Amino acid sequence: MSTALRRDIAAVRDRDPAARTDLEIVLAYPGLHAVWGHRLAHRLWTGGLRLPARLVSALVRTVTGVDIHPGATIGGGLFIDHATGVVIGQTAEIGEDVTLYQGVTLGGTSLRAAKRHPTVGDRVTIGAGAKVLGAITIGHDSRIGANAVVVRDVPPNSVVVGVPGQVIARSRPRVATTPVDLDDAVLPDLVGVSLGALQRRVEELERQVTGRAGLSDIRPSEAGVWRGEDFSI
Repeated sequence: MSTALRRDIAAVRDRDPAARTDLEIVLAYPGLHAVWGHRLAHRLWTGGLRLPARLVSALVRTVTGVDIHPGATIGGGLFIDHATGVVIGQTAEIGEDVTLYQGVTLGGTSLRAAKRHPTVGDRVTIGAGAKVLGAITIGHDSRIGANAVVVRDVPPNSVVVGVPGQVIARSRPRVATTPVDLDDAVLPDLVGVSLGALQRRVEELERQVTGRAGLSDIRPSEAGVWRGEDFSI
């Protein structure tokens, strides 16, 4: 147990540049408090003390804003950053060295008393506001983008973006020793890429038919900024 607690502290220190000292982490990180509270509740739950386990879970939710059912299975090194609004269901299983941001839901899609929550592999990062729903599997070393809604299995070494979540195979697969994948700025914009391809195709067809490009050319600049005069604002 002592080793597990030290590993939880190390996970915060390694993945949050704002963390300064171990004492600060222990005293001021609600995500860590939620993980430790769950470890106690889970021991009570697996020991047959279901009501005390639920009471501990309820207390942890009140104090931290994180709702983890005591039946959920959580591996070592889980880091819940900012903590607030995280929900983890009863039959969820989380692997080693997983990172969750605020507003993440690992939820169920069934009322059956069976496996109905996700299984999350090792070294997975799930962005703020993402919803992972149902008895699906998120493969090792995958990345779920912020606000994505995932309702089907995700292969290892994948990136998921959008609603419903679209799975993208990594061009540069990750391994266990790769640094944690935290930069939301590098997530692809699938809708933007698709619309850009359609726009270029339309322009090419217009040139073939009329000999010149269409008169309407509403698009952002190379810096990604749209012109205000194109819209009634």
